[in-house]
Amino acid sequence: MASRSTTTPFAVRLMGAVSLDAAIYEEIEADTSATGQAMLVVVLSSLAAGVGIGGLGGFSASRAIVISAIALVAWAAWALVTFEIGSRLMPEPQTRVDVGELLRTIGFATAPGMLRVFGIIPSVTVPAFVITTIWMLLSMVVAVRQALDYTSTARAVAVCGLGWALAIAIAVTLGLFFGPAVS
Repeated sequence: MASRSTTTPFAVRLMGAVSLDAAIYEEIEADTSATGQAMLVVVLSSLAAGVGIGGLGGFSASRAIVISAIALVAWAAWALVTFEIGSRLMPEPQTRVDVGELLRTIGFATAPGMLRVFGIIPSVTVPAFVITTIWMLLSMVVAVRQALDYTSTARAVAVCGLGWALAIAIAVTLGLFFGPAVS
């Protein structure tokens, strides 16, 4: 009799992540083998941002690479800031987290960002980025709540909001110095 794996398939995890399914985020948190999958989601989401931004002023490979890199750095900044705020400044008594657990869950929280690729269509660019940004922020709240073992969604919202604001500031600063000129 063949044994069955209890690991949820990658595509199902993606759907659970974009559906804000707390149980999927719990599973991802506990599955150390999901780290590579989480990083793949982050990279695909960042590449989608680089391609999707082409809807504003036309696509160019160099611009896509720069925007993708900025998106990756912004995610890394958000992850670091979120870890520090959530685990050190605003933990609940039961909060126990390691970096891997948080990186896996918030990596999958970027799954809605893969839809930014549709921003390549000029009339869709702004709505695609606005909707996916809000969606990723909501996903991040679920991911942080699960990874940091919070009982309070409000605390997860505060951690994500503060982390998001700081990460956006970092991304904007990098964009101003290294990004392409927007005409």
